[in-house]
Parts: sequence; structure tokens; C-alpha cells
Amino acid sequence: MDVANVVISRKKPIIPVSPELRKYLRTYQREKRLPISYHDLMQFTESFPVLDKFNKDTLWQSPLYPGIELDRIHDGLKMAYAILKASGNLRLVEHKYIERIDYCMFGNSNPFRVKIVNRLNDIYDYFYIKRADTSRIYGLELEEILTPNQVNYVVDEETLVEEHIAGIPGDVFAKNRLNHPDYNMTRVAKEFVKFNERCLITLLGDMRAYNFVMQITPDFDDFQFRLRAIDFDQQFYEGNPKVYMPQFFKENYAYVKLAMEFLTEKTVRQYQQEEHSSLLYQVRSERHRLAALRDVSILDYTSTPEKVAELKTGLASHFGDAKYLQCRSMGQIIELNIKNVIRNVKL
Repeated sequence: MDVANVVISRKKPIIPVSPELRKYLRTYQREKRLPISYHDLMQFTESFPVLDKFNKDTLWQSPLYPGIELDRIHDGLKMAYAILKASGNLRLVEHKYIERIDYCMFGNSNPFRVKIVNRLNDIYDYFYIKRADTSRIYGLELEEILTPNQVNYVVDEETLVEEHIAGIPGDVFAKNRLNHPDYNMTRVAKEFVKFNERCLITLLGDMRAYNFVMQITPDFDDFQFRLRAIDFDQQFYEGNPKVYMPQFFKENYAYVKLAMEFLTEKTVRQYQQEEHSSLLYQVRSERHRLAALRDVSILDYTSTPEKVAELKTGLASHFGDAKYLQCRSMGQIIELNIKNVIRNVKL
């Protein structure tokens, strides 16, 4: 695998959700009325830094709200969690309470992370309140349609409520787990190759190690590994093709090094083909929903004309396929990616 360093120099703007995309969200039951908004949570008066167990700054802040507003905010968050998890059935939250709200000042989305706890057994869960952004919504939908992973979120006007995706952060896994004696490093390297291929096909960008998690499943004789994206802010926005290949971020060097050490060129191609076959299965099973999303995305504003031109030129060169030069939108580029995958699998 090639090694380089990709830098995203500017913060991506929030792209408003178009009426056509909102219609799609209503059709697939992703748009619901929420009792609280992102704007409501932004009305904190002050905040203090959240430190980890080693007393280091996590880049999250814990906001403080006026006492008169706190009960209303907590009630709204519990209802939002019930809508996300159980179609609004409030019995789900009758024994739960909001333990903490954190606010992230780092990155594009500036999300709120909410910890909700069951007072009967202290079992807790997290969910996120974010600004509804076109890139993020397309990223979540493509993750749902084109991968075996399920994502759970709802949108209301300018607010998005998103389920927490559990796993070991990719940077933490690379730092602390790559030398684990019980882990088969070839399996880890294989998963990174497949993840790299998946991101390129779906044009999911900025998959640096802290933007994905490693999920580990014990099997009867070994451990299975799966990398999952947790940040969809850079869904088909940037023009540089390398933004959509995790192998080119310096934060992922440990995974690239692992692939170079444990895999051959032949096995890399084999694992890429496995990912193509998996994607083909998803396309066939979700073809109607994928077609509906395609029809919206082709006409939607998801990036600048300059970035679309840069990406289609870059991919035409990368794949040796002049058909990319005919694409006029990010939606058409992804459609061509998928068509090429289908064509290659059938060969």
C-alpha cells in the first residue's frame, strides 16, 4: 500500500438540507418531530474542560445551563432518546436519567454527546445531538445502504440525533492493541484493506484513526475485526481523491505498516474483491432505496463545482477510466464507482 500524508486545510461548511433530501428522509422515516434542538443545547452560559482518567484534555467541554432550563433540557433529551431507540415509546426512559452533556469544540460538527443512565442497574448509553448537514446525512444513508452496518439517526429541521457506534477508537487500538498476543495481525491488516476500499467506493473522506472504531468479536477459535466509520462529515465533499483513501493519512500509518508487513499484493487484491462482492450484495438487496438516494444526490448541492471537477479528474486518472470526466456531480461519481464494482465482480 502507498504511504503519504493528506491534509485537509479548511473546515468544511455546514450544507443545509434541501427540500428533495427532506422528502427522501420522510419517505424512509428518518425525519421526525423532536422535543429539543441543537440550538437549545447551545444556550449554555459557561463550560469546563472534560479530562480523561490520565487528567489529559479530551477536547470536549461540559456545558453549564441555567437551573431553570436544566430540567426541560433533560426531559427533552430523554424524549429524543426514546424517539431514536423506540419510536417515541416513553416507557423506554421512565427509569433513565441524563448524567452528563458534553460539547465538542473540535472538528466540523461540534456535536453534543449525551450520557443516559438506567437508575435500576447503572447501565448507560450515549447518543449525539448534531447540526443537520447534507454531507453527514448522505454519509449515514450510504453506510446503511452499502455496508452490512446499521446506523440509527433522526432529523428534525436543523437538528440531527444520532446513535452511538460502539468500538475501540482507531487511534487507541493502534497505540495499545496492535501487539496484543491473542490478536491475529493478518486479520487486522485485512480489515484495514477492506475499509480503505469501502471508503473509496462510497467517497467517505477524512477517515483518520480517530474517526473510526475497531469492533472485536470473539470467535470459537480466533477474534474477528471490523472497522466502522463514526464520523461522516466529509462525505463526498473534497476534491482530492486521496482524502477518500485512509491509507494516505499519517494518523493511519500503523495500519498501513501492518498491511505492508503481513499482506502481499495478491492478498490485497483478493480482499478488495471480497469487499466488492459484499457491496454488490448490498446494492442488490437495497436497490430501490439506493436508486431513490441517487436521484436526489445527483441534483443536490453537496460540494463546489471546482471540487467536483478536481475529483472526477483525479479518479479518471486513478482508475484509468475517462467516463469519470463526464460526471457533473458527486452523486454521479458514486454511481459510476458502484457500476464499475458491479462490472468487475461479474467478470
